[in-house]
Parts: sequence; C-alpha cells; structure tokens
Amino acid sequence: MAERLVQGADGRWRCQWCETPGFDTYRDYHDREWGYPVHEDRRLFEKLCLEGFQSGLSWRTILAKREAFRKGFENFEIARVAKFGEADVERLLGDAGIVRHRGKIEAAIHNAARALELQAEAGSLAAFFWRFEEPGLPPDQVRGTSEGSIRLSKELKKRGWKFVGPTTVYAFMQAMGLVNDHAPGCIGRDAVARERKKFKPPR
Repeated sequence: MAERLVQGADGRWRCQWCETPGFDTYRDYHDREWGYPVHEDRRLFEKLCLEGFQSGLSWRTILAKREAFRKGFENFEIARVAKFGEADVERLLGDAGIVRHRGKIEAAIHNAARALELQAEAGSLAAFFWRFEEPGLPPDQVRGTSEGSIRLSKELKKRGWKFVGPTTVYAFMQAMGLVNDHAPGCIGRDAVARERKKFKPPR
C-alpha cells in the first residue's frame, strides 16, 4: 500500500522504514540484506542475538553498532560464544561500542549453548528455522507477529532460549527471508520473492 512506501533520492520506491536522512546504511541494509533468504547458521545466530539486543531499542541503533557487536562476540561463531565466561561478560559490559545490558549479553552466551544443542538435534539451525517459513502477509496487513513467529518462539523457549518472544522472532523471520514483508511496490519485494523461490533450505 502507498502509505508503506517512500520514494528515495534515487527515484526508487522502498519500504518507508528504511529511508532515514543521513543514514544511508539503513537503505543499503534494506536493499541488500533485509528479507533475502539466509541458510548460514552463523548469520542466523547473529541475527537472533541482535534482535534480542534490539528489544526496547531501534534496529537503526543496533545496525550502527553491528560491527562492534561482531568484534565483541567473535563474529558470532556459535561454539566460541558458547565458551564465554564471566570475564567475557565483564569485557562486553565495558565495551562502549555495543549495547551494555548484562541480561542481554548473558542471554546471547546462554543461547549459543542452546544453538549447539539445536544443531545436534536438527542438523543445523537453518534446517530447524526454515520449518517455520511463511508466505508474505496480505498487502493491507502490517503487524509485529505471525502464527509462525508465535510457534517458533514457543519452540525456542521450550528449548531454553532467552529473549525470543514472538515480536523478536518475527523481526528475525522478516530479516532472514522466512517471510517476505517488503511492501507491495517496494523494489525489494519482487527481488526477495525470486530469491525465496530459488532457495532450497536444508531439511
């Protein structure tokens, strides 16, 4: 719908949320990453962690700090993060480049251990997460959760994951391509649809 779109300086129409004056990184993220299907476990784990850090904040804030997060969390290599101890928590709490929230830092470390368990159970994070793939919402619907995100949230919580409520999980699904929520008319909608059609997730 038109109210979900904005025309950029290049004359192209995009989802309204990505056009922020003075912050071209947001537009680049929208054009090159958001909604494109992802099957690498490291990237899936990173994104779910960062969505947890976003809770109560904006994605713009997290995106601006993403490289610092990657450095602090050793590029979100799951096995490495799972071995973090109290010294690492204190190190991260002293890192001004990231969101210094003890609960969220400890949750990311805790979730790394849960991710290893999930890999052993399902073969990979991708094989598990892609069971919850959904079609895009109807054009007149904008919401923060879906049936799939509610189900995935419940399954993760059952396995002990933290900071994985339905809203957080839905944002993760939107970004990683499990659902195509680019607005109708956005330059990304058809491009993502084509990639999703070609994508063969692991089973």
